[in-house]
Formats: sequence, structure tokens, C-alpha cells
Amino acid sequence: MELAERILDLVAAVPPGRVTTYGDIAALAGTPAPRLVGRVLAELSDDDTPWHRVLRANGTPAAHLIEEQCARLRAEGVTVTAGRVNLRQYRWRG
Repeated sequence: MELAERILDLVAAVPPGRVTTYGDIAALAGTPAPRLVGRVLAELSDDDTPWHRVLRANGTPAAHLIEEQCARLRAEGVTVTAGRVNLRQYRWRG
């Protein structure tokens, strides 16, 4: 559970208006498994966890979350163009 808590703490640290990737969070948490980050967010995050700030490595949200995730990011001032966020502009690396 320690790794899951570390992942959730890192996601919580991503400031509004910034994004990160599953791989970035995995690396910061000390695991080589970006998919584990997605699993932790899906299974263990609560309403206060800013899950919407975590994207795929290509700057896109998960397909089943695209509408809600993009709406939340836009509300924070993140520009989403054609379903993609410019990681060079908005990426947070911890």
C-alpha cells in the first residue's frame, strides 16, 4: 500500500493548470509500471484526487474519460486541441 499512497500523493501534488503523464508519476514513485498508476487512480483515488491531470505519454486522456477529463482541464486553463494537451507547455515533472 505504500507505493499506492506515494502515487496518490504525487498526483495530488500536480498543480492546477498543469499535467503529467502516467510514466512521469511512475518514475517519481519508483516503479517502472505506468499502468500501475492508472490502476491505482481507478481503484483507490477519491473525489479530491486530481486524476484528470494525468495523461498518456502522447498528451491524450484515456478514451473512456476524454469528455470529463478535457472539461476539467479546460476549467483549469489547460488548452486541449483535438483531444491532446501540449506537454511541452503544460507538463509538470515534480
